[in-house]
Amino acid sequence: MNRDDVEIIEKKTKFKGFFRLDCYRLRHRLFEGGWSEVRSQEVFERGNAAAALLYDPDNNAVVLIEQFRPGAFTSDRGTPWLVEIVAGMVEDGEDVEQTIRREAIEESGSTILDIVPMVNVFASPGGSSEIVSLFCGRVDSRDVGGIHGHAVEGENIRVIVEPADIAFKRLRSGDIHNAIFVIALQWLEKHGDALRQTWLVQSTG
Repeated sequence: MNRDDVEIIEKKTKFKGFFRLDCYRLRHRLFEGGWSEVRSQEVFERGNAAAALLYDPDNNAVVLIEQFRPGAFTSDRGTPWLVEIVAGMVEDGEDVEQTIRREAIEESGSTILDIVPMVNVFASPGGSSEIVSLFCGRVDSRDVGGIHGHAVEGENIRVIVEPADIAFKRLRSGDIHNAIFVIALQWLEKHGDALRQTWLVQSTG
């Protein structure tokens, strides 16, 4: 099936601010044939995002960030301060690579020296159109740390440099609660050795 198998009866914007909430009345074709009943579906529109796992191949370390997340707070499950990878919304006039290079500096003080795409994923397709473009970014983790973020946007971000092996152990223990962080670490665990060798050869070549 494809987009032609969906019929939009009505679309209304219920809220428009920094984000937008649209309400659709629609129906779609059924696997067994025919059409579904007309139903209402709200879609949260926040644009697309880019994220990167910052990796230092020379020290086999990852650069992570920790910050307060209101969604985690209202869930009432564990601490609302989450350890994550750098990420941000794609702004007008930017492509996803430009976005993540900007966010790496803003959120962690790190300059991405080289970049490899991982995967593009829907963040929550049941109710949002947002697509997150994931990357692995090469950085130099020496002298990286401190507190970063834009105070006017309420950002208070702590930078963490951690050996990759420790991050993999935390992944397997279930200690990571951010979906794109999980995906990125799984990717690095699978492809990290080959990527590290490639980047180290490039450095010596």
